[in-house]
Amino acid sequence: MRLSVFASGSKGNSLAVQGGSTTLVVDLGLSCRELERRMAFCGVEPGSIDAVLFTHDHSDHCCALEKFHSRHPHVPLFATDGTAGAIAMRTKVEDGWTAFETGGEFEIGDIAVETFSVPHDAADPVGYLFSRGDESLFVATDFGTVTEPVRQAFGRACCAVLESNHDSELLARSERPPALKQRIAGRSGHLSNDDAAELLRSVRPRRLGMLFLAHLSGECNEPRLAVRTVRAAAEAAGMRDLRIEPLSQDCTMCCEFAAGGEKT
Repeated sequence: MRLSVFASGSKGNSLAVQGGSTTLVVDLGLSCRELERRMAFCGVEPGSIDAVLFTHDHSDHCCALEKFHSRHPHVPLFATDGTAGAIAMRTKVEDGWTAFETGGEFEIGDIAVETFSVPHDAADPVGYLFSRGDESLFVATDFGTVTEPVRQAFGRACCAVLESNHDSELLARSERPPALKQRIAGRSGHLSNDDAAELLRSVRPRRLGMLFLAHLSGECNEPRLAVRTVRAAAEAAGMRDLRIEPLSQDCTMCCEFAAGGEKT
């Protein structure tokens, strides 16, 4: 399978997963022009996308939808009922939706899709586990508490995109309003570096070969700090060969992954 991350951060999020002849995109959180430029860089043709799936309704995950849908109206849109309704109100895109229940499983082309609930202050947010044969990709950002469904999905991944939003000390020392700090650090906010590290240390996914740290705060985190924190957990868990990389708001990333931690 192939993973392409077009952007990850508070200003916009979008990625694609490709398996067999199927291309799925998760979220459309950049301007349509910029998103299509980054797709082209990674060899993703917008007109050939088999579906767009949404994690939740916040603007940094869906702001390009109205323009994208007008340009590519044939591309199906997948979301939970709550997320689809909230995005439709935000973007005025009311057609093209396929709704699924949280926790539901279905197939789109060559890729099997499993969904799981995540705690976040949105209408009905979800994470995804995409699979084709023995290969699987975990995608979960924008959540403040690790739940059992998150742990179970993460434990089955051979590649993962996992939130590592902030360093707790940097957040506490920042000039952000107290209410915002409380929201970010709350149960329905965002995972810290320590939270991501603890998830890795406690679950120790046996097939995980690649871990990408997502949605890093530009003000309350540093890529090297996030990687160092999670790397220490990997070593403590005996996962010294695990590839750990931070994702960026401004740079695209493309890679291929396979079962058993093999990388190309």
